[in-house]
Amino acid sequence: MSEIAIKINNLGKLYYIGEFQPYKTLQESVIRFFNSIFKKSKDKFFKKDYIWALKDVSFEIEKAEVVGIIGRNGAGKSTLLKILSRITPPTEGYAEIYGKTASLLEIGTGFHSELTGRENIFFSAAVMGMKKKEIMHKFNQIVEFAEIGDFLDTPLKHYSSGMGTRLAFAIAAHLDSDILFVDEVLSVGDASFQKKCLGKIDDMARAGRTVLFVSHQMNQIRRLCQRCIWLEKGKIMAIGKTEEVASKYEASFSKLSSELEPREDLDYSPARFFKWEITSSKKEKPNVIDTFEPLEITFFLKVNRPLSYARHGIALYNSEGNLLWGTTTDRIKLDRGIHRLVYRLSTLPLKPGIYYWLVTLFEEHNLIDSWYCYPELLVATEPLACRWDEWAGFLNIPYEFKIHKIS
Repeated sequence: MSEIAIKINNLGKLYYIGEFQPYKTLQESVIRFFNSIFKKSKDKFFKKDYIWALKDVSFEIEKAEVVGIIGRNGAGKSTLLKILSRITPPTEGYAEIYGKTASLLEIGTGFHSELTGRENIFFSAAVMGMKKKEIMHKFNQIVEFAEIGDFLDTPLKHYSSGMGTRLAFAIAAHLDSDILFVDEVLSVGDASFQKKCLGKIDDMARAGRTVLFVSHQMNQIRRLCQRCIWLEKGKIMAIGKTEEVASKYEASFSKLSSELEPREDLDYSPARFFKWEITSSKKEKPNVIDTFEPLEITFFLKVNRPLSYARHGIALYNSEGNLLWGTTTDRIKLDRGIHRLVYRLSTLPLKPGIYYWLVTLFEEHNLIDSWYCYPELLVATEPLACRWDEWAGFLNIPYEFKIHKIS
C-alpha cells in the first residue's frame, strides 16, 4: 500500500487588495471601533476588495512521486508552495505533510549578500535545518555541484544570478529531506546546469524523495513528472497523468488566442503582416490541425509602398522557444496592396501542443515587419511514441517495426 507524503484538504488562501489593511496601531484600532459604533459600516470606511489565490484545493501526493504544478501567472502555484513550506498560513483548510521538507522558492532565499559563498553554504543550510556536522559532510558535494569552486571565498554580492541559482539548488538538493519544493528557479540557469538539475531531481525521486515541481517549461514537466496538477485562478482544473493534463492545459491557450483582436496599425509601415490561417484545415478553428495531413498555410501581408528587393522569413517555435524549422526567400517584388503568402507542406509531424509562427519581412538589410502570429498554432492529434517516454523529442512520427529472423 502506498504511503502519503502530502495530503491537502479544501485549502484556501485569501488576500485583501486595495485599501484594506490589517490594523497595526492603536489609532487604527480606535478608528475601527468608533466606525463600527456609529454604523458608518466598515465597508464604507475600508474597501473589502479581496482575491482568493487558492480556493477548495484538495489532493494527495504519494511518497517518491514527482508531481508538476502548471498554470498561468497568478494561478496560485507559488502561493501553494509557500503554504506547504510554512512561509504563509492558509485562510481555510489544511495541509498534512509527512516528512522533512526543503524548499527552493526564490533565488537568494536564506543568503546574505555580504557573506562569501562558503559562509552562505553554512548560513543557508542552517536556515534549512541542517546541522553543522551534516553541512561539513555535504560541503564538498555542494561546492562541486554548484561549480563555484573558484569563487567560494568571494562575497555573494559579486555572484551572477546564475551562480546564485546554482548554489541555492545545490544546497537544497543535498539537504537530507523527504520532500523538496521547487518553484520555477531552474529557468535562470544555463542549459547545461538545467540538465544537471533535472538529472538530480530524477536521482532524488529514485532514492524515494518526493518532489513538487512548479514550472512554465512544459518540456521539463513532461520529462520529470509522473502526475500533474493544473491550477487556474486558484482552483484545480485537472489532476492526473502528465500527458493528459499538459495537453488539456496547452489546448486552453487556443481558446484564449482565438479571441484576440486582429492586428492593427497596418498603415504606419511600408508593409505589415495582419492575419494567418491554415486554409486546408478541416477543424472548426483555422489555427488547429492534426499531424500527418498535407497543409496549406497562408499569411496575409498589407504592402503600403512597392518593395523591389524584399526578403521574407518564416520560423516555427514550440512553447519553450525552441526553433523547430525555418526558411527564407530573397528578392521578392511586392506591389502596393494585400498579398497572400502561401506555404504548402506535405506534413507537419509535431507532437500535440502549442506552437508559434514567426514571420519577418526585410527590405535589403532593414527590418520592415516581424510578427509572432496570433492565434497560436494548436496541434491536437494524439501522440505516437514509446509508452515509456511519450514525450521524447518534438516530432510525432508514425513508424512500423518488424523483426526478421535471418538464421
